[in-house]
Amino acid sequence: MSLAAMLKRALGTETAHEDEAEFGAPDGGYREAAVLVPVTRREEPGVILTQRPKWLRSHAGQVAFPGGKLEPEDGGDPIVAALREAEEELAIPARQVDVIGTAPAYHSGSGFRIVPVIGLVPPDLDLVPCADEVADWFEVPLAWLLDPANAERKTGIWRGVPRTYYDMDWQGRRIWGVTAGIIANIARSLR
Repeated sequence: MSLAAMLKRALGTETAHEDEAEFGAPDGGYREAAVLVPVTRREEPGVILTQRPKWLRSHAGQVAFPGGKLEPEDGGDPIVAALREAEEELAIPARQVDVIGTAPAYHSGSGFRIVPVIGLVPPDLDLVPCADEVADWFEVPLAWLLDPANAERKTGIWRGVPRTYYDMDWQGRRIWGVTAGIIANIARSLR
C-alpha cells in the first residue's frame, strides 16, 4: 500500500474520540483552527514538527504542527489555512504540498476546534523558520509517532480540572497535549 493510500485510510473517521480531545471550551464555543501534518516522502517517511519559542505568551516552548487559527482570507477552508500557516512558519510552499485530506477535528481545552490537514512534502525542502513563531523544527519518523508504545497516558490538573493527555519523548523533545492527541487520533485510525 502506498504512503498516500495508507494516510487516506486514516481520514475515514468523522470526529476525534472523546478521550483524545480536550472537550470543554472555556466559553462553550470553539474558534476554528487548522494544522498541517507534513509527512515527508522518504523511504521511511517522517513528520515535520516545530518547536515554539520559549518567550511566547501562549504555548511557549511547546512542540507543534505548523498551523493556527483560520483567518478571513482563508474563506473558512482549513486546508487553505493550514497551507498558509505552514508557508508563514516554515516557508513550505503550498504548491509543494500534496494534500491527502483532513483528519478528524480535535477540540482543545483552550477553545479551538483544530482540523489536521495531512499532506505529503518533498523530503529535503529548504525550511526557513519564522523567528516570531518557530524556534526550531525537526523531523520524527512516522512509524515512531504511530507506535502506541511511544505515547504515555498521563493525567494533570489544568484550570482546576483533571485532564488526561498523551506525552511522547523524541530524543529529548517533549511532544504532548494537542499535538500528541492529534497524533494518537491518526494512529488509531490507521490501526
